Amino acid sequence: MRIAFYAPLKPPTHPVPSGDRRVARLLMAAFGRANHRVELASRFRSRDGVGDPVRQQALAELGHHLARRLARQYQARPPAERPELWFTYHVYYKAPDWLGPAVSGALDIPYVVAEASHAAKRAGGPWAIGHAGAAAAIAHADAIINLNPADRAGLVGVADPRAIHVMLNPFIDGADFAAAANRRSELRRELAHRFGLDGEKPWLLTVAMMRDGDKLASFRVLGAALDLLRDRSWQLLVVGDGPARAAVEAALASLGRARIHYAGRRLAEELPQFYASADLLVWPAINEAYGMALLEAQAAGVPVVAGAAGGVPTVVAGGVRDQTGLLTAPGDAADFAAAMRVLLDDPARRRRMGETALRRIAEEHDIGTAAGILDRAVRDAANRYRRLP
Repeated sequence: MRIAFYAPLKPPTHPVPSGDRRVARLLMAAFGRANHRVELASRFRSRDGVGDPVRQQALAELGHHLARRLARQYQARPPAERPELWFTYHVYYKAPDWLGPAVSGALDIPYVVAEASHAAKRAGGPWAIGHAGAAAAIAHADAIINLNPADRAGLVGVADPRAIHVMLNPFIDGADFAAAANRRSELRRELAHRFGLDGEKPWLLTVAMMRDGDKLASFRVLGAALDLLRDRSWQLLVVGDGPARAAVEAALASLGRARIHYAGRRLAEELPQFYASADLLVWPAINEAYGMALLEAQAAGVPVVAGAAGGVPTVVAGGVRDQTGLLTAPGDAADFAAAMRVLLDDPARRRRMGETALRRIAEEHDIGTAAGILDRAVRDAANRYRRLP
């Protein structure tokens, strides 16, 4: 199937790495694995992060203009070269889809969205225009693919009751991470030398962008939690960078230079070696949708301690059986410290959890499984569309 792909929040070609960019790229790759032909329809970003109605109106008008132009461009192609389905990733009030409904309507093709969310409280507020635009796009969808179970409830009464709903576990291409896990000792020695770490002491890892808001809040909770563990032997390696770098360093400064090490921003292909070398991935995950770093760490055989926000419990098995990590009350530094202490004091348990994580990610969160689910979802959406009056 020929699929037009669009990500209004951040296109997969954006130069700044993020979880959204990573998921967009993974979705395109998964469709490729299922033998669909995917093309990026547009790089237009509809995001308004501050709640500016004037900007939202301008983005909506530009979006409508781009949609008309894109529809004309597609219609000028031979029928065999036109998209057969439009797929939009991540629709919500800050990043509505002004393109997909109009283009899919003009081309008479099904419209599918993934990771759509709707919050009724945004109606009439500073994001009212974006909220209405996102709701209209969701209502237009022939199929909705949920990556976070918490989003489903908010779609009731907004989505077409005839729309297909599909649950897709967040996923990654775990091959490179699993391969790195097999080279753990070698990679650990290399990174210890590069960043001044002691390979004999427990090694905590955080992988996150440094920006204001929830990311910075998570770093502050992490700093407060680590402050409660001064009596334990540990060191923290932080991978990531961003505009809030100074504030992040301030949040961790009291812990001492000997304990905190910064690796800066790293290319995606470098990340497996960082995960595989660590003993524990730690991230408070305040208001996190689910957290790609949590998946990546587990794919490299590393257990995690994370805040149980949003969809995090769907990617971290924190129950009594089949544990891959420990989940804590969101934003609770004392609870987070207690969970880290448990695993710092029990290396054997860390190893067992890491082994379980390797298996679970391969079985439930791998790109191969996701490709099959996405393939069935778009084919079902196309069949539903053909049957509609």
